[in-house]
Amino acid sequence: MKTNKFTRFFEAFASRATRATGSSTAFLLALTTIVIWVITGPIFGYSDTWQLVINTGTTIITFLMVFLIQKSQNKDSMAMQIKLNELIAVNRKASNRLLNVEDLSEAELHALHQFFGRLVEKAKAEDSLSESHSIEEAEEIHEEKLEEKEHRRNEKRAEKQAVQ
Repeated sequence: MKTNKFTRFFEAFASRATRATGSSTAFLLALTTIVIWVITGPIFGYSDTWQLVINTGTTIITFLMVFLIQKSQNKDSMAMQIKLNELIAVNRKASNRLLNVEDLSEAELHALHQFFGRLVEKAKAEDSLSESHSIEEAEEIHEEKLEEKEHRRNEKRAEKQAVQ
């Protein structure tokens, strides 16, 4: 992926800002600012301007931090997904259908969550910690059930036709 100078600069700046704002030094700086602001309250008679200074400053910092935090979380989330995808891809028993599962819709994720909940219940019923079930295995079982259901329907139809 090609990036321009501005993007590279912003990436570097955002990474440095994330590290800096998450440091003890940044917290102590913020705490010192609040203490100084409180101490200066009587000097400025707790005026509207005195309150406006801290409100404006904290609002601006909060506004910028929301975007910085979101960028950092997006990067961390993508890195985590790549690591998980690698583990899924190299595990022979894992379903490759779960690669990039984060791109599914909320309804699809909910359906997968329910499916894995059923696998948990199945594993509990077997009293075996080493037993594993995959999406493919569950689909095979589902197909077998559908075939069995269709077979029973055909038998019932045949019985009805024989009676007539």
